[in-house]
Amino acid sequence: MLIYAKQPIYYLINHYPQKIKTLYLAKELDRKEYSRLMKMDFEIKRIPNEAAVKMSKNANHQGFLAEVEDYKLHDYQTFLDKDFVIVLAGLTDVGNIGAIVRSAYALGADAIIVSGIKHLNIEPILRTSTGALFDMPLAVEQNIHNILNDFKMSGFSSYGADMGGIDIREAKIVKKRVLVLGNEGEGLSSRVSAKLDNIVSIKMAHDFDSLNVSVAGAILMDRMRYEQ
Repeated sequence: MLIYAKQPIYYLINHYPQKIKTLYLAKELDRKEYSRLMKMDFEIKRIPNEAAVKMSKNANHQGFLAEVEDYKLHDYQTFLDKDFVIVLAGLTDVGNIGAIVRSAYALGADAIIVSGIKHLNIEPILRTSTGALFDMPLAVEQNIHNILNDFKMSGFSSYGADMGGIDIREAKIVKKRVLVLGNEGEGLSSRVSAKLDNIVSIKMAHDFDSLNVSVAGAILMDRMRYEQ
């Protein structure tokens, strides 16, 4: 799996260097920093910028590319013993998913399930999460109804994000909880909403359409921290 850009690669260098197979450098480094990297177990290759551009398919690689171990997806049923799980219902934008992964890790969620899609492109999610994906268990499950049923049977309360819901500040937050975020265009389907215990929203100070799903998700995650 190839990733690029300085921030996600340095996250791996500093936290999971064993996951890096080869580091490709298309820029000069400070001698002290280059010496530090040379002492690590992964291979380092210097390459011209033209090769880096080709490898990254014209994306902004910032002079850093790395071949890393493949990310191993989890079985979502292993999350039934967690406390706070995020379910993405039909989200397809890998930028949004990566941002949600980053926020989920920062704000104390235990795991994420991506539902409603058959295949998930992990590489861009790893990049946009700036490496946090390696610290966040992630599962892919096509059928969201199976997910919701299993979590309900395991004692979880579910919360769905929708502009018509109650203010999240007024909702009772329990320890075993699932936050469901709908897709970028249509939000939660009526069929999914009907299966949820709570529909919550973020009340805004001004009349405005809606927030980006990754921004809304981060706000809801912060306000759903469980305090006894």
